[in-house]
Amino acid sequence: MKILKNSLLIVVLLISTITLGQERKEFKPTVNWNLRGQIWLRYSDLNEGSLINNELTNSFADVSIRRLRIPIFSQITPNVFLYSILGGNNYNFRTKEFPLEVLDLYVEYTFNRAFEVGIGKSGWQGLNRWNIRSNKTLMGLDSPLFTLNTVEKADDIGRLLGIWFKGQFGKIDYRLVFNRPLLVNTAPNNEVNFANNRPRIKTSSYVKYQFFEQESNKYAYQTGTYVQDKKVFNIGAGFQFQEKAMSDGDTSLAITNLYDIKHWAVDSFLNLPLVNNAAITAYLGYYDYQFGKNYIRNVGANNPTTGGGTDFNRAGVAFPMIGTGTTWYMQFGYAFPKDKILGHSVVVQPNIAIQSSNWDALNDPMKVYDFTVNFLMNGKHDNKISLGYQHRPIFDATTIQQKGYKGMAVLQYQFSLK
Repeated sequence: MKILKNSLLIVVLLISTITLGQERKEFKPTVNWNLRGQIWLRYSDLNEGSLINNELTNSFADVSIRRLRIPIFSQITPNVFLYSILGGNNYNFRTKEFPLEVLDLYVEYTFNRAFEVGIGKSGWQGLNRWNIRSNKTLMGLDSPLFTLNTVEKADDIGRLLGIWFKGQFGKIDYRLVFNRPLLVNTAPNNEVNFANNRPRIKTSSYVKYQFFEQESNKYAYQTGTYVQDKKVFNIGAGFQFQEKAMSDGDTSLAITNLYDIKHWAVDSFLNLPLVNNAAITAYLGYYDYQFGKNYIRNVGANNPTTGGGTDFNRAGVAFPMIGTGTTWYMQFGYAFPKDKILGHSVVVQPNIAIQSSNWDALNDPMKVYDFTVNFLMNGKHDNKISLGYQHRPIFDATTIQQKGYKGMAVLQYQFSLK
């Protein structure tokens, strides 16, 4: 981590040396960084047939580091901005070394407020508000992971190399992104999955109209809840397109069918402080995913199991999260006025999130419910405790119909140091 941090500082100094002479002499660039993370204490009812080191396990309790982030960034000149994040996800009892890597490393040039250009590895993508969201300001216990629709298949925790154009004029905020997805080396086996061919350019865009206060577009990572700090109401729409991104077999074979990725979405976001010093945060989005015929993917975030699984869901805490079909997703939260709890100034924010998907590969709708209560010290995300419960559907492996539900309870502590 020290080597990576020193390397990033050297890059900042080199770019600063090249470009500073072109700017106003009085401008002095600074390097900023912070450290933030999320620690989980979790109890899970595991899917049937789940194995941990080949031992059949029905339920399991564990402690893990869900996320660690170390942003390092600098406004090198009035027009040049350098941003990076070191970090990793899901350090648990299965992991001997923490998966720390360079998640983001990019540079942006600002021509004016309405037109900025960026290049590098980043979370800048189109389609919807939640492609890449700020994990620091999440309202729910976890992010709506189905919006990371190529996660760890053709990207790196949602990040890709590419170039983007973004800006704000009036009440309109836009982004247009051209990314090169990562290589896929494993060929699909008689079912639609990510193709092992030359990756085509992934084009995406998202445009939103901001009715009240304007949100910053300095970073790709959208705020989950402003609590009582900001009055925001936006509506947005976007798309993603990648030619020949999916296949149902080895792309070197003539009999293999190829499919384009064609997604679109519309959504709205509201953060409304109330006269009693409380606040409402709400989100509603509609998503249409087209990966190819009957594509479906089970995902279990921070999964504690090592294999097994006799349900369609497969092992652990997985469920059919992503697929070809349509989804409604909603969040609603109410932040009570700041109050004293055990001598501490705290904002309590209960909230619920529902993903309701009609995936082509399933014979029943897929609905998952997330219930969370946040305890924000001094009303801020820098020091936050969250208690969450996820109620996920279980699908039968033979009938591909829902046969019940299982749950996962998590106590999370989130910190942020500047």
